[in-house]
Parts: sequence; structure tokens; C-alpha cells
Amino acid sequence: MHRTRARELVLFALYRSEFLPVSLDEVLDEEDSGDQGEYLTQVFDGVNAHRAELDAIIGSRTVGWRFDRLALLDRNILRLGVYELLYRDDVPAEVAMDEAVELAKRYGTEQAQSFINGILDRVWRDERDRATA
Repeated sequence: MHRTRARELVLFALYRSEFLPVSLDEVLDEEDSGDQGEYLTQVFDGVNAHRAELDAIIGSRTVGWRFDRLALLDRNILRLGVYELLYRDDVPAEVAMDEAVELAKRYGTEQAQSFINGILDRVWRDERDRATA
């Protein structure tokens, strides 16, 4: 399995968990995670463990929008992207942002790709500036 497909599966699991308690195993029921099993588990669990923090980070950058008004898929794409930016040293920032934008193109709302790109870019710049200060 490619990492892109693994991200897609994490997104599906995060989205489903908005409605019902869901385990990653339920989402992966018909998928062979191959060499991405550890990544899938770490990212799904990590996003859930840091959900409040991720939501606050995203919400502080959604000028003119309340976080809870974002479409559920867009919200979860942002959670996944911000998690990879801030917590996954094995994922370059450019890759995390590009992959989130690709997910937005496939699954997000009409304006999602530019909106998500803008939010992730702000998060990355702020984090980079904070690290160098």
C-alpha cells in the first residue's frame, strides 16, 4: 500500500468516527495495510489524541469561519495535515501539505483545496517562525 492510500484510509476512519465510535481495524477490514500498518495506527491514534489541540490550531486560523461550521471532511483533512506537519518528522512539510490538498481535491468541498492549502501554509509558517525565534 502506498502512503497516499494510507492517508485516505485514515481520513475515512476519522470521518466515520464523527458519527460512531470506530476502530481503525473496522475501516481496514477489507484492506491489506502492508508496510503502512504502523503509520496508519500512529496517525489515526495521534490525530485522536491531539484532536482538541489540532482543532484549536486550525480554529485560530479560520478567519471569518467558526471551526464547527467547516464541512466534516474538510475538517478532518485539516486535522490530518496539521498532525503530519507538527508531529510527523518522517513527513516533509511540502508532502503533508500537497497530500492534504490532493485529498481536498478528491473529497472536499468546492473551495476546500485553496482553503486547506492556505490554513496549512499558515500553520507551517507560524511553526517555522516559532522554531527560529
